[in-house]
Amino acid sequence: MSHNIATIHRTGPLATVQDLGRPGHMGTGIPVSGAVDRRSHGLAQRLVGNAESRAGIEATMGGLELSFSADVTVAVTGAELEVFVGSRREATNAVLRVPAGTRVRLGAPRAGLRSYIAVAGGFEVPALFGSRSTDLLSGLGPDPLAEGDELPVGVPDTAEAPAAPEARVEQAAVAPLSTSVEVRLLPGPRIDWFTRAALDTLRSESYTVGARSNRIGVRLEGAALERERSGELTSEGIVRGAVQVPAGGEPLVFMADHPTTGGYPVIAVVHPEDQHLLAQLGPGGRVRFRMD
Repeated sequence: MSHNIATIHRTGPLATVQDLGRPGHMGTGIPVSGAVDRRSHGLAQRLVGNAESRAGIEATMGGLELSFSADVTVAVTGAELEVFVGSRREATNAVLRVPAGTRVRLGAPRAGLRSYIAVAGGFEVPALFGSRSTDLLSGLGPDPLAEGDELPVGVPDTAEAPAAPEARVEQAAVAPLSTSVEVRLLPGPRIDWFTRAALDTLRSESYTVGARSNRIGVRLEGAALERERSGELTSEGIVRGAVQVPAGGEPLVFMADHPTTGGYPVIAVVHPEDQHLLAQLGPGGRVRFRMD
């Protein structure tokens, strides 16, 4: 039984527990899930001395408020917003000391969409298939957080290991977030299902993030991509970052909670190192693609 408990006082629009997901089970129909912005999740965990595999909280559009029953070290990364520890305004991407009972509160983002809250020791909700992540599509993992939820906090890694000299970063330098991004594409398995004009369009046009985007996928609005082949495609495996083109022709980029299979052709895949850029784009954000 944990000696430290986190209590959720407010969740904002959506808050879930996330780690690095459930890799290695796609063959049996179990999706990976995990943090949408893996870069921000990993930074938050490192700032508090955790392994990146520890579980944190992913908060969409801010508004999260929580407290702890014992003194803790936390970090907030991702979206650019105000962080309050009690009445004191603190910085993002920094190591924050939080006394027992003091509330940590996130404001509304000035830029970006998702915030990541890590605590030394991680949130130790029950694991399923090796992960504590909430998967909104499959229903695996804990429910989205609700007011009054209590989350056990684990033992910090530094408490289990002997002290050793090390460089300590109190605040990380992070590039500002943008509402307009360019992401690299890798060729998809069904690129030959599309005309050369479609590929030219994908490389040259700007797309807008639609309001129906979520953890499952980023729905893009803009120029339709013309098919070379019009037949039906047998459902096949889908990976994170896959750019699928439904019947209407507007691309859909699958994100963390994507299905394991899909029946529309995948023209391209977003480069793994650029997927965090899409994770922080809200509705109305602009995307341009680059395929060498």
